Amino acid sequence: MSEEEPKSTNFDLTKYTVSAQTVVKEVSVPGTGDTFEVTVKPMSWAKRNQLIAKALSFDGAGTSSFDTDTYIRSCLKEIIVDAPWGRTTESFLISIDERLGTALETLVPSAFENGNSEAEADAIKKAP
Repeated sequence: MSEEEPKSTNFDLTKYTVSAQTVVKEVSVPGTGDTFEVTVKPMSWAKRNQLIAKALSFDGAGTSSFDTDTYIRSCLKEIIVDAPWGRTTESFLISIDERLGTALETLVPSAFENGNSEAEADAIKKAP
């Protein structure tokens, strides 16, 4: 039996590694004309999946439900590193109105990419 040949080194992992570099994004509050800047960090695939898993629950019959509120608040606390209000905490998020909340939602990565619905996600979770 011969030894395996070394794998090709043409694959560049750095193209797929999440950078620690932050990005400043401008956020507009609908209906007010107010804008402000926040600094956000990228979220890794694994962290996104962890937050999705925390927001996904199953009942005794195996039916799933997705808690969008939990997912959005968890993501905002994870990705916002600098904002006019300071640290993004649970107390801050439960104190803001719909206008600011809707504006912040634009920063949150989609839980189910490529237009997949919750039902499609449920089918994937149940697949063998």
